[in-house]
Amino acid sequence: MRLLVAGGAGFIGSEFVRQTVQTHPEDSVVVLDKLTYAGNLRNLDAVAGDARFRFAHGDICDADIVGRLAAEVDAIVNFAAESHVDRSLEAPGQFIQTDVYGTFVLLDAARRAEHSCFLQVSTDEVYGDIAVGHSSEADALRPRSPYSASKAGGEMMAWAYRESYGVPVITTRGSNTYGPYQYPEKIIPLFITNAIDDQPLPIYGDGGAVRDYLHVTDHVRGIDTALRRGVPGEDYNIGYGGETNGHQVADLVLGALGKPDTLKQHVRDRLGHDRRYAVDTRKLRALGWAPEVALDEGIRRTAHWYRDNEAWWRPLKSGEFWEFYSRNYQPLSPTRATGP
Repeated sequence: MRLLVAGGAGFIGSEFVRQTVQTHPEDSVVVLDKLTYAGNLRNLDAVAGDARFRFAHGDICDADIVGRLAAEVDAIVNFAAESHVDRSLEAPGQFIQTDVYGTFVLLDAARRAEHSCFLQVSTDEVYGDIAVGHSSEADALRPRSPYSASKAGGEMMAWAYRESYGVPVITTRGSNTYGPYQYPEKIIPLFITNAIDDQPLPIYGDGGAVRDYLHVTDHVRGIDTALRRGVPGEDYNIGYGGETNGHQVADLVLGALGKPDTLKQHVRDRLGHDRRYAVDTRKLRALGWAPEVALDEGIRRTAHWYRDNEAWWRPLKSGEFWEFYSRNYQPLSPTRATGP
């Protein structure tokens, strides 16, 4: 396939590009990326010299550049998104612009080019808070943050283009993902890089919010499986299958780096914080996919990658990063900082 990968310089998108170039020698990849704070050309160093790879600097909201690139390829995989819940609480309009309008621009280009597939990379957060059980692909979407609402909006735009114009859309809904090259605002790289510097690990509220943490290599293999074996018109959940709270993540990080648990610090809880996510992955597993990286091993490997690659992440934790950090992580008093 000739692929246009939108957002391919970001965390998950760049892993998809690296895996595609390595494992599919007949494919070619064009990456379109705006290079916002979370996009990084260094993430693509491993493929920069490959003749099957090309980078285009641009915004998915720009119909001209999207249309030109879409005419050159067979399929689009859309990773491009504003993706941090905390930032969505501060600036929701940016999320609507990229995650909804940008998805529309890509879909319209795919319609005009009559592509063989349009894969929309979404999130399990569109299901909202799940008190018990597991979300299946047929469940209603009940987003509770501006971020998850914008991703749900992008999905609905994709559904509309599927039903109205016959665009062969596949959607994947991945759980919380971690691994190398992740911008250090997300919980696992934030905990790791703070621990390396003997700085506090900020745990929201009582630390009891549960997530299903999925290693990026497993997430990308799941996306690739859906792209190549999935059925257009279908949605596929991708998750590891675990339930891990903030305290447990902190303990795994501290253990991997040999740091004391006194670095754990409770901070003010996130507004509208979803308490639990969990997805049913049987539909994707039926296509031959299964996660391979256990959480403890994945966090150990990830912690050691950040320890050994300070030149990649340390320049990112400066200026605007710390301004955002100070606004969002306000320590609780010791009497309120109790665990689950």
